[in-house]
Amino acid sequence: MAVDGRATRWQDHKAERRTRILDAAMGAIETEGPDVGVATVADRAGVPRSVVYRIFADRGDLDEQLRVRIIERLMEQLSPTLTPQGTIQEAIARAVSAYMRWIVEHPRLHQFLGTGSPSRRTTGSRVVTGTKTAIALHLTGLLEEVLVHLGGDGDAAEPLAFGIIGLVDVSVNRWITHPTVDSPELSAFLEVSIWQVLYANLRRMGIDLDPATPISDLR
Repeated sequence: MAVDGRATRWQDHKAERRTRILDAAMGAIETEGPDVGVATVADRAGVPRSVVYRIFADRGDLDEQLRVRIIERLMEQLSPTLTPQGTIQEAIARAVSAYMRWIVEHPRLHQFLGTGSPSRRTTGSRVVTGTKTAIALHLTGLLEEVLVHLGGDGDAAEPLAFGIIGLVDVSVNRWITHPTVDSPELSAFLEVSIWQVLYANLRRMGIDLDPATPISDLR
């Protein structure tokens, strides 16, 4: 079947506009806060407001696709740390540092992921929930491998992983809106807390592990 060149050009044009609108929305949130309107986004993208609604079904669709875009940027920085290297302590510090660095650089984008805008609160975003779940499941696989290697209970890996992700998520989201400590102090808290959750549960299984243990020794 022959490909309609006009249809292909239209799809390319639509994709280019979609990218421009999402990038404009990210820029607007970074400079003006999460509660920016569609008119502002359209103006920054250099397109009529009506074009935004031809490309996105409604404001909810725009917001959800924007979350996808933001998470893509976040994961560019975070993904390398999901393959742990060095010692246990170094691997934890590396992951926390990467996450906190992105948050400090983009606090309003992170706030938008967690709560949406003041006038359009986020409740149960599928892309945000799905990303957290995917990271927790990835961590589950890593922990299960370690627990089995050390003679522990591999079934404990999932609650451990989801507990750690939940601890980090709740602590950071609260800090974004109520920063009672500075970012280095929060990073230190997260590093210590993640290690203590791991250490206490391993001790419960009869495993005594040192944070200076190389990751390579656990596989």
